[in-house]
Amino acid sequence: MQDGVPLVVPEVNGERALEHDGIVANPNCCTIPLTLVLKPLHDAVGIRSVRVATYQSASGKGAQRLQQLLDEPQAEHDLSTDWDFDGEEFDEEVKLREETRKILELPELPVSATCVRVPVAVGHAESVWLETEAPLDPSHARQLLAAAPAVRLEDFPTPRLAAGGDEALVGRIRRDPAAENGLALFIACDNLRKGAALNGIQIGELVLSQQPVAAS
Repeated sequence: MQDGVPLVVPEVNGERALEHDGIVANPNCCTIPLTLVLKPLHDAVGIRSVRVATYQSASGKGAQRLQQLLDEPQAEHDLSTDWDFDGEEFDEEVKLREETRKILELPELPVSATCVRVPVAVGHAESVWLETEAPLDPSHARQLLAAAPAVRLEDFPTPRLAAGGDEALVGRIRRDPAAENGLALFIACDNLRKGAALNGIQIGELVLSQQPVAAS
């Protein structure tokens, strides 16, 4: 979040890495798939607000937490949180809001997040409710997302379907009757790949692709 340091998802704002000389930051494992889905919708009709609930797997906390999940009896599995808490929000929720604003270059975008850890080995999922500036029919939203890079449409996206893949899966795209111009959708991704290790590799490849090659 440091000023002057681009926070990059290559398919969303890759030009920011190419314009910069120095450190390029890699986003959070839930911010990446969220911005991949929001970007084409914002470009088409504008986004007014976003509400998101994340369901993040044990591997997002690291190998030790993953092994703990695998070793414990299934009856002991439960929802958990392992982020710093300021009395109102977890730092993961703050991070998701601020990173989304920075990547989409919408510093005033209202973003509300609720994050939990779920007893799943690999794979993050996100329920998303958004309000657009102009009306957006769900069928049009599906067309936009079908053409978006690193996004794959699925009727029912799940961590299992996303496992081993390099795309953000998105589905359950429908009207949200609780908001004017409201849209609801569901995202799943492999958090060990596009959410976020692969993204870091892609940033490196993007930058290196613009470097001059010395003649042999």
